[in-house]
Amino acid sequence: MSIGNSPDDHSSDDNSPQDERLSVEDDQPSVGEALRQARIAAGLTVDDVSNATRVRIAIVHAIEQDDFGPCGGDVYARGHIKTLARAVDLDPAALLARYDAAHGGRPAPTPAAPMFEAERIRPERRGPNWTAAMVAAIVAVIGFVGFTMFSGDEDDGKTTQVAEGSTPTASKPAKTKPTPTKPDTPKSDPSDAIAAAPQDKVTVQVSAPDGRSWISAKDHNGRLLFDGLLEQGDSKTFQDKEKVDLVLGDAGAIQLYVNGKKIDDEFQPGQVERLTYTKGDPEVG
Repeated sequence: MSIGNSPDDHSSDDNSPQDERLSVEDDQPSVGEALRQARIAAGLTVDDVSNATRVRIAIVHAIEQDDFGPCGGDVYARGHIKTLARAVDLDPAALLARYDAAHGGRPAPTPAAPMFEAERIRPERRGPNWTAAMVAAIVAVIGFVGFTMFSGDEDDGKTTQVAEGSTPTASKPAKTKPTPTKPDTPKSDPSDAIAAAPQDKVTVQVSAPDGRSWISAKDHNGRLLFDGLLEQGDSKTFQDKEKVDLVLGDAGAIQLYVNGKKIDDEFQPGQVERLTYTKGDPEVG
């Protein structure tokens, strides 16, 4: 006599496909990591992707580190993700779904109802009250004529008194003392911090007083000295015995001092600059 197995006997061995799918999805890389891996697999550099997509180098670096703040909002972040995904031959829809899941879903479109509601309750403009304006003008003219006639009689008496009396003396203008000007307080030169740089080396100071920018610095052997974001208010100083190569992701936010002297190049916001400085600079190499 055989006894049938109850459903409970197989409950411990039942691995549902949903559990397997969840474990696979948990192992998937983040949006930034997926874009970075695909770029490397395609043999592309960040400069190559930036030139092909017109997305700034600093934003490409930030997205690959899953920092979507520089994009300026979810709408722009989704647009950059779609553009970068196509450049490295990835499916944009899958990456956008992963981004939306991690950031509270796809942003809802702005409803148009409040705008129309504001139009309905806007008060009507009324034209000027010309009748009241004309009455006010007539009253003003009558008052002016009466005042002129009355003041004319008084002026005749005053004129006679002046003619019969002594000649009035003209009043002397009051003397004003010149206000002493304070001498301008000399401003400190930020280059004083590196003015004593050694002459047998090239010294480059990079600071971000007005914003942040991605920067890269290499020595004369091509060795990477720094590669990353320079936050607003931060500064970096690099030295080498021959030269320093720089790449500025947003040159408009950067201030440079080379061998103790300020570089006065007018870089534009968002402009990418590649610069080389040697011991004989501050001229750009």
